[in-house]
Amino acid sequence: MVTWPGTPFLKSSKKHQASTTRMDINSQQSLLQRTVFFPSGDKYTGEWLDNKKHGRGTQVWNKSGAVYSGEWKHGRPDGHGTYSVLLQEAKVYAKKYCGEWKNGRKHGYGTNVYGNSALYEGVWSEDQRAGWGKMNYENGDVYEGEWMKDKHHGHGIIRYANGNWYEGGWREGKKHGKGKVYYPDKGQLYEGLWVDGDAKCGTFCDFGREKAATPTKYPIPQLQLLDAQSVLQEASSAMRVGTGQEEQQQHVSPPHV
Repeated sequence: MVTWPGTPFLKSSKKHQASTTRMDINSQQSLLQRTVFFPSGDKYTGEWLDNKKHGRGTQVWNKSGAVYSGEWKHGRPDGHGTYSVLLQEAKVYAKKYCGEWKNGRKHGYGTNVYGNSALYEGVWSEDQRAGWGKMNYENGDVYEGEWMKDKHHGHGIIRYANGNWYEGGWREGKKHGKGKVYYPDKGQLYEGLWVDGDAKCGTFCDFGREKAATPTKYPIPQLQLLDAQSVLQEASSAMRVGTGQEEQQQHVSPPHV
């Protein structure tokens, strides 16, 4: 969250006045397209209403060199706007967030850049990723799906930089519930149940083996159980997902993805 401090000073064009004049904070006057300087050296240029930033305007923070340009409401970013930071060495501005705001926080649809290359595009709620969104991580992994309180939560797909991917349930940033892990290089598929990030039970089968780059030497034998699904359902029920009373037994676990 960005803070919006300071008591503003209104720039004056009259020679006999000082270069800045303290604004009457009790005034109800509406100002349009005025440039105001703050004691900290910050500067705002844009629209005003009742001595508050309101409408469209641009705020520059003197100490950090950060800039917000967009819509304001009652003194805070609200609506669509872009927040950028100054790269000191290159002396150029880099966009950090572009999208919707509400009461000074990221809220609605927007794109945020983390570090050098990580990027999130999707829905926000009070500065946190929430709803549907896509995250490109610096290590090459890509997650697309549901979020809650800045973590994977709900249904989503994560594609790993090595080519494998997981599709299924998530809870508080961990794999949770039913899911599938695809290993395209081996031509295999693991399908099973996860609890708080750990695979508890599931089955392996060949999947796209004929197109795999490095398939295993031998195909996976066909499952001989009369009703494999009922066995898996029984094992899943024994885990009691979400109750905190999961059994510790583990049947078939997938290799590291």
